[in-house]
Amino acid sequence: MNKPDFYHADCRHLRGDLPCKPHKKTGAHCGQCADYDPVTQRILIIKLGALGDVIRTTPLVTKMRELYPGCKITWLTLSPAILPSSEIEEILPFDLKSIVYLEGCHFDVAINLDKDKEAGSLLKRISADQKFGFILENNVVQPIDPKAFHKYHTGLFDDVSKSNTLSYCQEIFAICGLEYAGEKYLLDNHGDQGYTWPSLKIDQPIIGLNTGVGARWPTRLWDNENWVVLCQQLVAAGYQPLLLGGEQEHPNNVELQKLTGAMYLGHFSLQQYINLMDQCDVVVTQVSMSMHLALGLQKKIVLMNNIFNKHEFDLFGNGFLVEPEHDCTCFYAGVCSQGKSCMQYLKPATVMDRIKKLVEKD
Repeated sequence: MNKPDFYHADCRHLRGDLPCKPHKKTGAHCGQCADYDPVTQRILIIKLGALGDVIRTTPLVTKMRELYPGCKITWLTLSPAILPSSEIEEILPFDLKSIVYLEGCHFDVAINLDKDKEAGSLLKRISADQKFGFILENNVVQPIDPKAFHKYHTGLFDDVSKSNTLSYCQEIFAICGLEYAGEKYLLDNHGDQGYTWPSLKIDQPIIGLNTGVGARWPTRLWDNENWVVLCQQLVAAGYQPLLLGGEQEHPNNVELQKLTGAMYLGHFSLQQYINLMDQCDVVVTQVSMSMHLALGLQKKIVLMNNIFNKHEFDLFGNGFLVEPEHDCTCFYAGVCSQGKSCMQYLKPATVMDRIKKLVEKD
């Protein structure tokens, strides 16, 4: 029998409070175990929300694995369910229990990509050899060093944000002193959950249509008459339009189904919604959570944009970004200064043309 004090404190399987998985599987003790896997670097990522921003921060995980083979990644977030547990060893919800735990830890690298005061305060209290991102100083969140200046300034000044030519991933990699090389989003399609979609016609290209945008920036909305025309064009082309959305979009999607005959299967849990989107050949969406999900699933995408800087979005060569044929004057605004959103100038024919090109790409 091993000495009571003999264990590998650096093994990624060690729990401390319970027997580890390898021991439960084989009965082996430390020193006898073939699954001993020492952690080389401990890395903390603080990215609380929103959900879409959490998804598009996941390329950092791939980069950290490349830079630090054998590392253990801990991620603190408001959206733990969206992160792939197969890729990240420790996913923590943002709550008091997690904060108390993290304040007692030491990390080789700690990264905070949120400009929220609570996130900046936590990074200040965390013990780490290297820190990147934003930290609380003088009761205000500020860049921890010059590498974070660019991202900080685009959040302070509209003119700086408008002139920005870097994508979000390029910005967050730069914060960490890294160069973005097209690393993809990490997202589980939940194909192991047994979801089935018998109503979908697999012999037709399935075109997912995300009709909602959330409540914060309603200026992104595309009018229903445009969705109706697009659905009609899709059906005429032999495609299957599939209406997508959550509970907020449900009444409108029911109405669109009645008007167009497009497929609408209802609204679902996040995991099931992701799996449904994964059935699509092309996803049409405004800038929204569904955009991030589509990119995470590496779907072909037609992205409709008006109020945001188009350089922010990387479609990974899988789609088209389309904008109204009218200059938008409502940068990051939730209310249109002209009385009606410039999205009225984005024509269904333009969107349909891009869909056809993506379908025919194969």
